[in-house]
Amino acid sequence: MAYQNPASIPDLEPARPEKPTVASFRSAQRMTWTQRIVAGVFVLAVVGITVASLMPKPQPPVNVQMVTARKGSITRVVTAGGKLQAATEVKLSSNITGDLLSLSVKEGDRVTRGQDLGKIDPQRYAAQVSQQDAARAAAQGDLETQKVQVVQLRLELGRVEKLAQSGNASPAELDVARNNLAAGIARMDAAAGRVAQADAALREARHYYEQTTLTSPIDGVVTKREKQVGERVRGSDFSEDVIMIISTLSQMEMKMEVGEHEVAYLKEGDSAEVEIDAFPEKKFPAQVVEVARNANIKQQGTEGEVTTFFVRLALTQPVANALPGMSAQASVFTDTRDSAIVVPIQAVTVRPEKDVKPGGGPGSEQKLPQPPPEAQGGKKPKREPMAKVVFVVQDGVAKVRPVETGLASDTEIEITSGLAEGEKVVEGPYRVLSRELADGNRVVDEKNGKGQKPAPDKKG
Repeated sequence: MAYQNPASIPDLEPARPEKPTVASFRSAQRMTWTQRIVAGVFVLAVVGITVASLMPKPQPPVNVQMVTARKGSITRVVTAGGKLQAATEVKLSSNITGDLLSLSVKEGDRVTRGQDLGKIDPQRYAAQVSQQDAARAAAQGDLETQKVQVVQLRLELGRVEKLAQSGNASPAELDVARNNLAAGIARMDAAAGRVAQADAALREARHYYEQTTLTSPIDGVVTKREKQVGERVRGSDFSEDVIMIISTLSQMEMKMEVGEHEVAYLKEGDSAEVEIDAFPEKKFPAQVVEVARNANIKQQGTEGEVTTFFVRLALTQPVANALPGMSAQASVFTDTRDSAIVVPIQAVTVRPEKDVKPGGGPGSEQKLPQPPPEAQGGKKPKREPMAKVVFVVQDGVAKVRPVETGLASDTEIEITSGLAEGEKVVEGPYRVLSRELADGNRVVDEKNGKGQKPAPDKKG
């Protein structure tokens, strides 16, 4: 077999396609300018969405209620609760001791002065009257005897004086007769004193006997009956045993407790209005008749210590069917001030002084007063100092502003410093104003659904 060169042997395998070169691949994948622009825009959009999602979102505006500060008249009103009581109330008791035999009246009955109301067992006191009457009669008999003896002694002295003039009686006998007459007169005077003593004892016994009949001291109504027939009544000068209480319901009063911070504004003669719970939607005129000077301290020495003072109001017109003990609310009108800057009372709230940044309002350039370090004594205060503030709305943004207040009525309060007439302030809702609203929050008036848009930022 002849030798063949391998290079000359024909290739029996199928021909393999040639691999594309790099230049041909790049030419096939090359993008057009339009595709490049679309791809760039897509990448920018993805990046923008990602960045926007990572950025903090602004809080939505807070729905609030706004009001404009106005100038007007305001009257300080002090409000407190209390109970009705009769203007005149008499506790009927007895000075004598005995069994209660009868009571002719019951609670709610009207009585007149001098009317018989009941009877205490009179036997003991009737016997004392008889005893004192007999003692008086005996004293009177003794007095009459002494008078007869004085008459006899006067006659005896006269005979001795005649005998002494004729020399038939000695001076000693005359002196004896005179002394006997003087002694008789003294005995007669003593007997007269015993009669007067017996008369006084008899009057006392009759007085006690008369007190066995209970009579009404005033015109009024029996508001309470403490005793029942058959019970024993104990008379004492040290503690009264009340049988019944009689009140004049035609004239009613209200007794209320007022805090120590408000009682200083009250004085006798101030006008007032009283609302009785039993008669809703009705107000009765009244007047301050007494402001107590003695404090009523509750929970003394504790953190919950409360100091109040009692104030009495006289209702100036009769109130039909009003009874002592009914609950009532009184509004006392004290000082009045004209041309004051007033806002609703709920528009003023409190914030910690350290969180309040004064500025931006009339008089707000003065910083809040701080106590000197030596006054604090280096000790941490028990309570954090609070400041009265309002939230002023400027360009749709609530700005906290410290204020000073003056008179307060039922619905409005005077702003003496920190606010000007015509400025808008937030007055509610209470939960938002007292807790949630903060300086710089965007707000919108929920009354009309429109809020002032914030002013655009000016870039230099």
